[in-house]
Amino acid sequence: MRKLFATTLAALSLAVTPALAQDEQPFKGSEEDQYYMITFVSGVEYWFPVYEMMKQAGQQLGVDTVYTGTPEYDVTKQLAVFEQVLARNPKGILIAPMNPEPFIEPINRAAEMGIPVVTFGADSPNSKRVAFVTSDNAREGQVAADAVAEAMGGKGQYAVLENPGQDNHDRRIAAFIGRMESNWPDMELVARAASNQDPTKAYNAVLSMAQANPELGAIFMPEANSALGAAQAAKELNTGIKVMLTDVNGKILDMLKAGEVFGSLNPNQGIQGYMGMMMLYLAANSDMIDPMNATSQTGENPFAGVVIDNGLAVVTSENADFFYWDKYLERRGTDGIKE
Repeated sequence: MRKLFATTLAALSLAVTPALAQDEQPFKGSEEDQYYMITFVSGVEYWFPVYEMMKQAGQQLGVDTVYTGTPEYDVTKQLAVFEQVLARNPKGILIAPMNPEPFIEPINRAAEMGIPVVTFGADSPNSKRVAFVTSDNAREGQVAADAVAEAMGGKGQYAVLENPGQDNHDRRIAAFIGRMESNWPDMELVARAASNQDPTKAYNAVLSMAQANPELGAIFMPEANSALGAAQAAKELNTGIKVMLTDVNGKILDMLKAGEVFGSLNPNQGIQGYMGMMMLYLAANSDMIDPMNATSQTGENPFAGVVIDNGLAVVTSENADFFYWDKYLERRGTDGIKE
């Protein structure tokens, strides 16, 4: 009986081992496979932690990752970068599209070429992107509204700075205003202006808003660049205007610690990059997936439509030290986007 048992185990071992090896092999990519991350205003610090974790996932999978984008806030130029990357026939593309509609055709064309595209932060929902990794933009706006209203005792005037046309920013602004209207009826929206991530425009807008509305108590914006100008204007006015925003960078963190900025909601960028890379890899190697649906017959990518919430953090003067990019890089011992 013992001999029979031992013989059976040996046979099972021979039968199982090759299968296990085959199952594990798909997660060992090739260094020749390149996955690109495309941004706009590419020097903005927000993108760097996203790429840092995309890069780590790529290293773990054994593939190459590349950071690129356009330094301008210009959808035409971001589209041009997308086309340049597409011409290199990459294995996959991770992108935060500045506007959703202009990217429908190029993303669909990439899909037809067999190049999966994953969006993060901002989306192009009507395109054939295979996945979208984001924080809940509506929740961000709601959390920001609650924080501001509670700090003001539920009563007062507020304004918003916005970047019309950028999907994720529009959602944050709409959710912020909607939350105020539904949960804080004594909070009054008195002004809104387009700053388009320009600190100078934000600075001038806040000065004009405050002049027209002397009781202005708070201002919200869906990104960090505008907050640099807004916070400077609020500081000069010295009327106690609370500056609330989303995203952080070194200057914003310094302002938070100095009390010049009220608070910020920061999406978990690392999860955006890490899960974005994982989704790209799985979509580019979709033959390893056999779900219970008709995609194997239709030729569709089984990852089409996946949406992942990366979560968010509320950044205040108390926890700001954990969000400095240079300290993060020093702890990790890497060169960030240069790698």
